[in-house]
Amino acid sequence: MMAWLRFSVMAMGFVLTILVLVPLQYIFLKTGRGARKTTPVLFHQIVSRLLGFRIHMHGEMATGRPLLLAANHTSWTDIVILGSLREMVFIAKAQVASWPLFGMLAKLQRTVFIEREKRGKTHHQASEIAVRLAAGDAMVLFAEGTTSDGNRVLPFKTSLFGAAQVAIRETDVETVTVQPVAIAYTRVHGMPMGRVHRPIVAWPGDVPLGPSLIGLLKDGAVDVDVWFGEPMVIDGKSDRKALARTMEKRVRAMVRTSLIGRDLISTPAESGAEAILNDHKNR
Repeated sequence: MMAWLRFSVMAMGFVLTILVLVPLQYIFLKTGRGARKTTPVLFHQIVSRLLGFRIHMHGEMATGRPLLLAANHTSWTDIVILGSLREMVFIAKAQVASWPLFGMLAKLQRTVFIEREKRGKTHHQASEIAVRLAAGDAMVLFAEGTTSDGNRVLPFKTSLFGAAQVAIRETDVETVTVQPVAIAYTRVHGMPMGRVHRPIVAWPGDVPLGPSLIGLLKDGAVDVDVWFGEPMVIDGKSDRKALARTMEKRVRAMVRTSLIGRDLISTPAESGAEAILNDHKNR
């Protein structure tokens, strides 16, 4: 009974937030004026509270621009959580654009939509991301290419890391900062979540979005760690495949640190060239 009462109150808050902020953001985008970059942050801050997330941030988002954030991906809630922390723009699969409501919200947040399965469009899509990077947008790449079960980090796809190099080749920027970002869901109602209960938040692609949203509005009180790892500065000569492996390794270490409670993160400061060189040596 209490769960459904909570759901009713939170759902009403969610609807009111949409009714107030969505028209404002639409006007800001159409006119090119107003708080078009900060309104999505406010929206996500309100929604994250309604969903009951308690966010614990470790480290800081890099200040250098252009900035590409390489993150793991467990659930649609990753966007709410990251979007509530700083101004950033997400890279999403093309299907999201056609989703009811959430597709509209993604467009209003200036999301870049890509078709991962169409290899022939990779360069065009990388060019679009590169333009946004060069314009100063902090772009979030969910580098696994899909959602995981929240207990592990899947191998990172390398193709869209090339957007950082395209930005260097096709715009007037000389370097791009790439930063690993890890998201780990750790507790529910103060109790360790563990493998059994992580599906409360985890959202594999074949699970409908509606039940996931309803479940979180009913239950809430989920603790989540967000790690901003050691950034790398790359140039036009950097190897995107080595870059992807380095980002994957760092994200995996941060996620495991949250999930098993031991510090597995080594944080010696490395330049982009040094990190990639070390990655080649360790293969």
